[in-house]
Amino acid sequence: MTKTTKQFRTEVQQLLDLVIHSLYSNKEIFLRELISNASDAIDKARFESQTDKALLEDNADWKIKLIADKEAGTLTIRDNGIGMTAEEVETNIGTIAQSGTKAFLQALKEQNIQEHPELIGQFGVGFYSSFMAADRVTLVTRRAGAKDSAIRWESIGDGTYTIEECEKETRGTDITLHLKEEMKEFLDEWRIRSIIKKYSDYVQYPVTMDITREELPRGVDGQPIEGAEKIKKTEEETLNSMKAIWTRPKSEITEDDYNEFYKHISHDYSNPFRTIHYSAEGTSEFKALLYIPEHRPYDLFMPEHRKGVQLFVKRVFITDKCDKLLPDYLRFIKGVVDSSDLPLNVSREILQEDLQIRKIEKNLVTKILATLAEMKEKTPEDYLKFYKEFGPVLKEGIHFDHANREKLQELVLFESTKTEAGAPVSLKEYVERMPEGQKEIYYITGTSRAAVENSPHLEICRKKEYEVLFLTDPIDEWLVQALTEYDGKKLKSVLSGKLELGSEEEEKAEGEKKKEAEKQYGDLLAFIKEKLDDRVQEVRLSGRLTDSACCLVADEYGMNANMERILKAMNQDVPESKRILELNPDHAITKIMQKLFDKDKGNRKLDDYCELLFDQALLTEGSPIKDPLRFTKLISELMVAAGESSVEQE
Repeated sequence: MTKTTKQFRTEVQQLLDLVIHSLYSNKEIFLRELISNASDAIDKARFESQTDKALLEDNADWKIKLIADKEAGTLTIRDNGIGMTAEEVETNIGTIAQSGTKAFLQALKEQNIQEHPELIGQFGVGFYSSFMAADRVTLVTRRAGAKDSAIRWESIGDGTYTIEECEKETRGTDITLHLKEEMKEFLDEWRIRSIIKKYSDYVQYPVTMDITREELPRGVDGQPIEGAEKIKKTEEETLNSMKAIWTRPKSEITEDDYNEFYKHISHDYSNPFRTIHYSAEGTSEFKALLYIPEHRPYDLFMPEHRKGVQLFVKRVFITDKCDKLLPDYLRFIKGVVDSSDLPLNVSREILQEDLQIRKIEKNLVTKILATLAEMKEKTPEDYLKFYKEFGPVLKEGIHFDHANREKLQELVLFESTKTEAGAPVSLKEYVERMPEGQKEIYYITGTSRAAVENSPHLEICRKKEYEVLFLTDPIDEWLVQALTEYDGKKLKSVLSGKLELGSEEEEKAEGEKKKEAEKQYGDLLAFIKEKLDDRVQEVRLSGRLTDSACCLVADEYGMNANMERILKAMNQDVPESKRILELNPDHAITKIMQKLFDKDKGNRKLDDYCELLFDQALLTEGSPIKDPLRFTKLISELMVAAGESSVEQE
């Protein structure tokens, strides 16, 4: 074949122009693509040589070699794979399906290219990416078994290419990039190493390069000769580890192997808490090696926290930013997912919406939740260690993952009025020990166990020996919006609404008693409401207090104080809300106020008592009081009056 100049097809030239002029932001992708192509070529040669040993040409030492020539300004990627014939070169080099080309071009028009630096690699346009770094690309290839038929292809990316016959001693393909001046960094050893480490570390064939070092000559004893002039020594070095242990059978992998790989990908100094090695077959085929860390990362709840699962396709790194691989509440999971049939679409967004990605996510979530459930059942002490680190983030799933809510609600744990600190209870355990007559699952939200444990809102539940769950993680306020019932029993906050804790007969008796109390205290309640009108929604007698004088509660659908604090901490605009002030009809303070009210409705002490009751209720719910100085002054005056009265009685 004589040297011939040909034109690129129109759509291919459009794509090439975009590659050259628009996608420099991720320029290193070209090396990943060319190494991936080389690996595919070796795969084909290995497969075909199983039925035709002559294709091996007495060389089964599979290898991808990089040759960096700084003087010539070239970088060559050489493989000893299947190679190509002249017809295959024209058909395959730089060519992708026309429909794929159109999809790629259309997507680029619709997106801001600068915001998607991984377009090239994720689409897999392969050979085209060479022109991101090179102003001239030369390809020399020979099909395995065709010793007298090598082809040379060359282009400067101007819309044309040349093709001609040439000589090549070995099978395979050499791609030589004549690098642009500003791309000469890709000839530096450290730069090449970093790219291979990032993208091609687990390619199953060695990626090698000749490395020249200066060292002292050695004597007959093999030791360096001190003071001698250094000599240059060149050795071929393998740049990738090829240790894709997720592709190996579990029986061949030791615990040390798993631990070493975890530390390599996670940059964690400690061993993983649990390892999940998983292979899915059927409609969605992939391999996954996932790890549960021993400790939560410091940035787990920070917006910029990055998930720890890396996506590979045929051992080639694609991205560590595929947010759809796992839901956000499993962002603590580390590891790799490797799919052999995942279509690499135009951009990260399209890739993530792919049906295969959704299938992989569903499989992974099912496997992880099953692993946690098994741990909880068989080794509860281990599960408790895990839960102390990652329980709060796992709870997010109940709010956001409707499909797995039932599984997740079996995994969440809470401390309660009947547990010791650090010994939480599950919802199943709570329900199993509910006393006869209890209708609902009771809970209280707050900032800590210490903050809620002595809350006056718990008094009636303690009297009836009803267990109350302590929900002290910020996410719990959102959790109970999604988890409204369990095992047919509704979850009820002791901080809001009215509590109905007894049987029908008991409730009827309580109702009669309350009616009598309301007749007795009705005018006083109206008086207190008038005095605190700008701060409370309602003043009523309480059915939940047995020892304390008062408390504040939200109405059935209102916002409680804890939720307000959380939203304010998130810099949210929180409208001022009024809660309900409840008074204990059996408390001495209520009775004294009623006597003062009956005797003299204009008594100024009543005004002071109203203020003190409200401030006291604020303090018990953990909210700040408006005027601390006035509060302390009133307390002091009461102490003085009480002291003087006591002295007089003596």
